[in-house]
Formats: sequence, C-alpha cells, structure tokens
Amino acid sequence: MKYDDAAWHYGGDFPADLPPAAGATHIGLFAVWMQLNGHGSALHADGLEGLRRRAVNPAVWFLQNCDEKLTDADLSEEGNRFAERYYLHDEERIEEGEPSYLVDYMGRFPDADGAYSVADDWDSYDRLAPILTHRFALWRGVEQSRG
Repeated sequence: MKYDDAAWHYGGDFPADLPPAAGATHIGLFAVWMQLNGHGSALHADGLEGLRRRAVNPAVWFLQNCDEKLTDADLSEEGNRFAERYYLHDEERIEEGEPSYLVDYMGRFPDADGAYSVADDWDSYDRLAPILTHRFALWRGVEQSRG
C-alpha cells in the first residue's frame, strides 16, 4: 500500500518558488517519527543511527531511503495500522472527529504559507513530534480497548 508519494505533490498547485523536495517534507517528518519511535520496518534499520544523531534532515532521509514514497514496506505491522487510520486523509472520518495527520500537521505550522513551506529541519520535527506521540498513544489505547 502506498500512503503518499512526493511526486504526487510536484505538479498542479505546487508553488513555483519551491524546490520539488519541499513536496516531501510532510512525508519525511512522519516517516522519520515512525522510524525513531520503533514503528518502522527493518528495511531502514541501518539508517537509524544517522537519524538519531540528526546527521540528515527528515525529508532528505526520506528521499534518500524511501524512493520518494511512503509505503507499507517502510512501516512495522503496528505502524501500518496506525498510518491507515491517521495518515490517510479521509474527509468523512475528519468530519466525524477522527484525527488526521494533515490537519495536525498544518495546526503545528499555522504561520506557514502552506504545507510545502514548512522547513525540512529538526526544529520542524520537534514541533510535530509531540502531537504524533499523542495521536499514537490515543490510537493505541483505542486499538487495545477493541481487542
């Protein structure tokens, strides 16, 4: 399953003044949080030390390691279940009050000119990480209560 692809964001309304890599920032921040919090697949285990040291920015890591795509192969089994509920943008579920990654993402960067204007850096990651941690904990609690 493909959750997102940076190439989906390069065309259409993509800001002409930004590099195409800016279309990967929102994906990279999520993918890196998943990796650093134990929800990534073994596929990327070799690259974790560089992330832990913050030697490479999140979207750069994502572009270099995930072929510009966030797929089920990049996440653990539990990580995939979380991504299916939270990362995928579903207007109907949002209207019913379920959390959405993109809604939370934009809420963390209210001064950004848009989703693509968020900086690919560790300051952005640090702003976003607490809500991801919170959403994952809430999701896990609901999952455990179901079963």
